[in-house]
Amino acid sequence: MNTKLKIILSGGGTGGHIYPAVAIAKAIQKNYTDVEILFIGANGRMEMEKVPAAGFHIKGIDIIGLQRKLTLKNIFIPYYLFKSIQQVKKIFQEFRPDVVIGTGGYVSFPVLLTAQFQNIPNYIQEQNAYAGLANKLLAKKARKIFVAFNDMEKFFPKDKIVVSGNPIRNDLEQLDILKEKSISFFNLKKDRPIVLVIGGSLGAKSINETIYQNINFFKNHSIQLIWQMGKSFYNQLTLEMKQSLNHPDIFYKDFIYEMNLAYAAADLIISRAGASTIAELAMVGKPTILIPSPNVTDDHQTKNALSLVHQNAAILVKDNEVTQKLIPTIDKILNDLSLQNELSKNIKKLSQPDAANLIVQTILNDLKSLKHNS
Repeated sequence: MNTKLKIILSGGGTGGHIYPAVAIAKAIQKNYTDVEILFIGANGRMEMEKVPAAGFHIKGIDIIGLQRKLTLKNIFIPYYLFKSIQQVKKIFQEFRPDVVIGTGGYVSFPVLLTAQFQNIPNYIQEQNAYAGLANKLLAKKARKIFVAFNDMEKFFPKDKIVVSGNPIRNDLEQLDILKEKSISFFNLKKDRPIVLVIGGSLGAKSINETIYQNINFFKNHSIQLIWQMGKSFYNQLTLEMKQSLNHPDIFYKDFIYEMNLAYAAADLIISRAGASTIAELAMVGKPTILIPSPNVTDDHQTKNALSLVHQNAAILVKDNEVTQKLIPTIDKILNDLSLQNELSKNIKKLSQPDAANLIVQTILNDLKSLKHNS
């Protein structure tokens, strides 16, 4: 292709949809020099901040998601869908994309739908073991559907499925060499265990509250803490709470941009079980406690977590049992070196570090075959 390739990516709402799109965009830049990339996100959502921070242009559209409980908000869905499609059409008219890639979240629906109406080659990347509603509706007219789990034929046409794994950020290799730098960055000590708590990009109320209520457990046992709280919990911290967290063994923030350093420092990781997070955790290869979010479609985080638990690659603590079981589970793992080694070894086996490159190469090859056949 002699002319500049123009690619639109769309996915958002949570980091689980945003970071795979960013990983794909970076892999495109690495594989294809003459390319222009534009993201489309939902106005007011976190992609409007995170995508520019990753170095890419983004345009926002006005769209809201379907609420799965009975609520008046759903009355406005048709209005916002129509409005967002008009906005996407305008963006397409100005940018003239050659290809459109969607990584999920409700923002990707009007973007991929418009691409399909206009016969623009379009591709879906589904992170979870249980496919999202938007992706299921759009699958028939997508050229390829990239998945991370086997047995996805129950959701998508078999001949379109490519098992690629989930794309992850490209700074998670060789974390061992970052260990000393990471400990210095978080101002911690290398002779004490470090627990990393990541409740997802939007935070996790049950995890945050349990960690805070048991903060003296960490202090009394000389366990150091790197804690990503999410904006909601962070903004609710009172002066009294901040004083109790003001301790040399505790590093806390609403969002940690230097996640490669956080992963490198950690001896044990506590996390939600979003599919993209699990892909990162497998690459990182550290002992992990997974606490699936109960507030997701079809309980797909539990399905994600069980896929690891069945291979002795992670420990599962249910969200409604966090208060009783999280701290004893942390204590058990930190005091059992053989269990740490077993969990670390087994989760590392599940890593698929080349997912983004595989997706990009498959798309570029498909575009070449399209051009050849036209």
